[in-house]
Amino acid sequence: MRRHEVGTAPRDRDAENGWEVARPLGGATLDGVRMAGFRDDIAAGLDMRVLPQPVVVVVIGLGDNPVTVESAAGHRPMRSLVASLSPGPARIRGERVECVEVCLSPRAAYALLGVSPLELDGSVTGLEDVWGRHERRLREQLTDATTWQERLALTDEFLTKRAAGARPMSTEVAAAWDTIVARRGRVRVGDLAASSGWSRKRLWSRFRDQIGLTPKRAAMLVRFDHAARALCAGDSAGDVALACGYADQPHLHRDVLALAGCTPGALAGRTTSAD
Repeated sequence: MRRHEVGTAPRDRDAENGWEVARPLGGATLDGVRMAGFRDDIAAGLDMRVLPQPVVVVVIGLGDNPVTVESAAGHRPMRSLVASLSPGPARIRGERVECVEVCLSPRAAYALLGVSPLELDGSVTGLEDVWGRHERRLREQLTDATTWQERLALTDEFLTKRAAGARPMSTEVAAAWDTIVARRGRVRVGDLAASSGWSRKRLWSRFRDQIGLTPKRAAMLVRFDHAARALCAGDSAGDVALACGYADQPHLHRDVLALAGCTPGALAGRTTSAD
């Protein structure tokens, strides 16, 4: 659940913080899906701020040790969870964490989650609340598996079965999202509507239904994601504001505070979530 840069290696041990990371040989079968296995080998513990990302993050916990999600709604133990694109200020803490994490593009999330993104309500939600008995069965299978590659293959098979006959995202909404990503959030909603052939009102409604955010909020999220990565890489707030298209440094400060619940300086000092 932390970001580990392991290149193309399917398995890696991060000696600095004791986390073992495993990635599937050949990658995931489905477009818009990335997955990895994580194990806290030295009981370093997990204490991570959840940040908005242009992906929906699904975490399937292994074993009996839940993590604790701390948010405005209080403290809630969860064995598995799903974090929406913009989950609001939240923190995840846990000991001896072992899990499979799946990152879903909005298009993949719309097809695979089986619920409207709006039902996630901009939060971190228990995965059992979304997948019901299917989550419990998958978690049991992953816990019983003896190797990371077996676990990742089981996860890939589960998602592939869910994808069969899944509802597709509308072409217009998918194209609007792709444009926002390609332009790194620097886009006008009016231009998106014109490109889609829809009115602003229709695009706004359909986009929110299928992505879970309005087009304006989605553009804000994508721009924030680039800024957060640059800040965590050590770039100054002034340089990041200029490079990412913010009007000025105070504008960057306001967006980071609104989306991450902290200042750019505090964000730069954190350990980022999984890639």
